[in-house]
Amino acid sequence: MVAGKQVLMVHGAWHGSWCWTRWVELLSEAGHRPTTVDLPGHADPGSPERIWNRLGEYIDAVADELRFLGPDTVVIGHSMGGLVVQRALERVEASLGILLASVPRSGVVGATIRTARRTPGAFLKVNAKLSMHELVSTDALARDAFFGDDVPGELVADAASHLQNESYLAYLQMFAVRPRPRKIRTPMRVIAAERDAIFSVGEQRDLARAHGTDLVIIEGAGHDLMLGPWSDRVAGTVIGMIDTAG
Repeated sequence: MVAGKQVLMVHGAWHGSWCWTRWVELLSEAGHRPTTVDLPGHADPGSPERIWNRLGEYIDAVADELRFLGPDTVVIGHSMGGLVVQRALERVEASLGILLASVPRSGVVGATIRTARRTPGAFLKVNAKLSMHELVSTDALARDAFFGDDVPGELVADAASHLQNESYLAYLQMFAVRPRPRKIRTPMRVIAAERDAIFSVGEQRDLARAHGTDLVIIEGAGHDLMLGPWSDRVAGTVIGMIDTAG
């Protein structure tokens, strides 16, 4: 077992460093040194205020953090954070990259279509108000996007209370700014959620194939792999990847 790795965790849209609280505990118990980052504009959990940061600012922030932590770092990215991590790794190498329900090579086209079909009213409000908060403004919407029907209400409510607005500009940019696996030299691992309402297992399988790795699918899990009742199980899988990576 190789212990004592520096681990950087990068959250996705609407989330912040708060979403990794349990994983910080579990990684520390496993002998690693976890750290998190709030992407620009994401340090105010629960805020509906609009943020106007561009995707490039997110990528710059993670690339800078990786330079500071050094090349022996393991970097984990969830959802939009997975795209940010992949683009940052084009500039800075790490010892291992782990993608959780990440933006796939096709960008957010599929996710946008699925969201518009599932929650058409909220989707119309997003584009009328230029505010991504409309997609996560209630517990029901948070459940639909990130968890699924079987997750306890109190867990959903707690997560929903922390969700904040996301940059509409960054969302639009993700139609064009996509993962480019061929430009990444860092070894990668890809984990999908079986019941992901945002990015499909097929999209994740394509991403894993492009990175030259096997896809790991977490049975019964929704999009928020680090927050649902499956969180400890996914963390165990991630820790195993870190420990066996060398």
